[in-house]
Amino acid sequence: MIIYREECRLICILWNQYLKFLDSLPAGDRIHQEPLPMDDVFSPNPEAPVLLIGAASQDIVGRLRYDLNSGTSNPSHIRSSFGGAARNVAENLVRLGQPATLLSVVGEDSIGDKLLEQVVAAGVDTSYTLRATQRPTSSYLAVVDLKGKLQYALDDMRAISALTPAYLEENAHLFDEASLLFVDANLSKETLRKAITLAHRAGIPICGDPTSTVLASRFKVHLSRLSLFTPNMAEAEILCGCFPFLSGLQRGLESAKSLVALGVDLAIISLADLGVCYATSETSGQVPALRTHIVDPTGGGDALTAAVIFALLNEIPLDDAMRLGVSAASLTLRYQGAVVPDLSLQKLYDQW
Repeated sequence: MIIYREECRLICILWNQYLKFLDSLPAGDRIHQEPLPMDDVFSPNPEAPVLLIGAASQDIVGRLRYDLNSGTSNPSHIRSSFGGAARNVAENLVRLGQPATLLSVVGEDSIGDKLLEQVVAAGVDTSYTLRATQRPTSSYLAVVDLKGKLQYALDDMRAISALTPAYLEENAHLFDEASLLFVDANLSKETLRKAITLAHRAGIPICGDPTSTVLASRFKVHLSRLSLFTPNMAEAEILCGCFPFLSGLQRGLESAKSLVALGVDLAIISLADLGVCYATSETSGQVPALRTHIVDPTGGGDALTAAVIFALLNEIPLDDAMRLGVSAASLTLRYQGAVVPDLSLQKLYDQW
């Protein structure tokens, strides 16, 4: 154990020396370009829609009534609604007053019909969402314990494979018309690369959501092009390594700073009941979680992301944007579904 601690201490020293080395390099020799100030990264353009590319699904969430017993049926409260990271963020944005265009795929089935009907009624533009004939609408199945903590989750996102690089290229004008691109890691590696390339060409900021620890590594080669990245702690450590000698908030802060060192402009790391940690090239901090009785954990992170995007596009200061994000997550955790249907900016401020 003593050897292990000494190794951790040496890793920390070497990492800090590496960061100092990067800072000492002349601007032309640095591995990453000098980061822009946040005001320049998120140039205010709230009238233009946010373009969201990624998953839209049916969510089925079972909350256990007792402790989980394997190998048998477990009494639960089960609910279904619509979800998917890109879809959730899109609906949250329009409910806050930010136009949103969703590029996703749903099946040629009744679930797909109802999903599109619901999200269009909320105000999301789905004109460019595809209907898949070979795959059913994507689905997500979650098991939540008595305290509202996710225990297991399964997803079937095969339908999203119909969203190809060629289709994005055909609709490249959507990137030119957008204020920001949001992408989640359910996209294939090729489609994710094309989306980020088109956004970079259009000169708009890019927000990435790693979605899960299984898919997080898809962003590894794209970190230097991300304006905003919103992993949880486990997802962040897939990309920037772990800090076993640290815990809690300090661990989250160091991970956020590491992501910034790898090229991300603004890294926000969700720490469940500890709140969030965030970092840019200029500042870092944390916002504690609001005391919340968790009814359903599905969609909390997506609500946080949407509120932060909305705030930054509307020239709300970074610290306030973080608080609005935590407020949105808290409201969503108390709701039995992925998006609070009467979400508003006033509701977020009322949480403070």
